[in-house]
Amino acid sequence: MTVVHLRRATSPALSLARSVALSLCVAAAAVTSTATAQGTQGDFVAREFKFTTGEVLPELRLHYTTLGAPRRDAAGVVRNAVMILHGTGGTGRGFLSATYGGELFGPGKLLDTARYFIVLPDGIGHGGSSKPSDGMHAKFPRYTYDDMVRAQWLLLTQGLGVNHLRIIMGTSMGCMHAWVWGYTYPAFADGLVPLACAPAPIVGRNRMMRRMIMDDIRQDPGYKGGEYTEQPKGVNAANQLLFMMTSAPLVQHRQAPTRDAADSAITAYLANRARITDANDMLYQFDASREYDPSSHLAQVTTSVLAINSADDQVNPPELGVMDRLMPLVAKGKFVLLPITPQTRGHGTHSLPAVWGSYLADFLKVLPER
Repeated sequence: MTVVHLRRATSPALSLARSVALSLCVAAAAVTSTATAQGTQGDFVAREFKFTTGEVLPELRLHYTTLGAPRRDAAGVVRNAVMILHGTGGTGRGFLSATYGGELFGPGKLLDTARYFIVLPDGIGHGGSSKPSDGMHAKFPRYTYDDMVRAQWLLLTQGLGVNHLRIIMGTSMGCMHAWVWGYTYPAFADGLVPLACAPAPIVGRNRMMRRMIMDDIRQDPGYKGGEYTEQPKGVNAANQLLFMMTSAPLVQHRQAPTRDAADSAITAYLANRARITDANDMLYQFDASREYDPSSHLAQVTTSVLAINSADDQVNPPELGVMDRLMPLVAKGKFVLLPITPQTRGHGTHSLPAVWGSYLADFLKVLPER
């Protein structure tokens, strides 16, 4: 049964923050890791990883960061692990920011690493994990969200020895991954907390924006079928669309109340994006969502779900009514729609636990005792 809950968020003023499991032919390989003050980073290699397209990668590298230590019950089941999944173009280490990790992972916080084992993977095609820009370019396998979730499962079970999760949280793309986890591995986690997405196919304006981002890259003569020696100019146009896709009018109006401020802000945004964007990586990242559609699998999601969206999210606008239509199909699901406030940041509200943390606190309290 779904509870649709709308209330005004109460938090201090914030700074602007930045399918079914397939038969596998996969063998685990060595895990290497390095501990630092910012958590333990490591790499897990899945060998002969077969993608949903039928393509096989002899070695698929999955980079990760962990904080804290796993704790097992008398039966050897890990009971304190939390996996948090990043959005399109992001990395797991993005959650170590002051506005995210600082709000959740510190002493006495909701996910205090003295109590919880936090796992922050880099998805396929992102960060330190295997991706097109490593050298295969446009010959890299066309991965999907199903592949990304299966790789996360391998990382946990074969790489880190984690056989159960307390919760899976995810932002944007990671939010969609959480829904895929819900029906692909329904008993693996006690709870799911998907933030800023919907368990429905990507259609309408959302798909149009993604299509234009991909076309801007593919159709640029400088793309050269993925074998460019310098980034094609289409990347700049793609980043312009990404800004329009993920920004929120009220936020940008407050951030840039004059013409000069607006010009300066967008110039800085595009310059930063140009420094960190690879055309093939970006193209693959957006193409990966092409088959996403949990809507027909929601009866298989048997774990508790707390889904949170914000009313100023231009990627998942509430007026579409998608969540109102689909959440009643989730047996133990609750949906929170955060209203627009001075604290919300449009789509980026997913990474501001100071805004939605009280809902997470309530959710943790009602999960089954272990």
